[in-house]
Amino acid sequence: MKRIGVTGHRFIPQELHAHVREGLRAALRGHDGSLEALSSLAVGADQLFADLALAHGAELTVVIPSGDYESGFADDTELARYRALKAKAAREIRLDFPHSTDEAYYAAGAYIADHCDRLIAVWDGLPARGLGGTGDIVTYARSLGRPVTVIWRDGVERG
Repeated sequence: MKRIGVTGHRFIPQELHAHVREGLRAALRGHDGSLEALSSLAVGADQLFADLALAHGAELTVVIPSGDYESGFADDTELARYRALKAKAAREIRLDFPHSTDEAYYAAGAYIADHCDRLIAVWDGLPARGLGGTGDIVTYARSLGRPVTVIWRDGVERG
């Protein structure tokens, strides 16, 4: 079974939505029935990837960074979407961090990079804004020799 993981920005500019969706779909093509998708289900790229992977027939593995992860969702709508995706997961990996810290987020991203065959990064190419951000996980995955596919468009700022 092929394993594809995701890391990416929480905010994707509106003008990039179609481009990101198509890039994610392209990464999922050709793996019908034999794909495991790894995601932490954060708002933005993680949830979009999980949604598309499930629609593609992939098995979803969710990596939960901390015991209080759900408290980080901004509102009931975000939390409901997270819970709905999590309920569809084939596997759930819970990391041993009690609280959602940068270290917990880094550990979750590193877990995904450690356990995938390819990492998809919805990433603007800029350094992470905090430990465990997309840039850090891309750097980590590349240090492992893991293939990384970056989806973004030049000239678009994440905001």
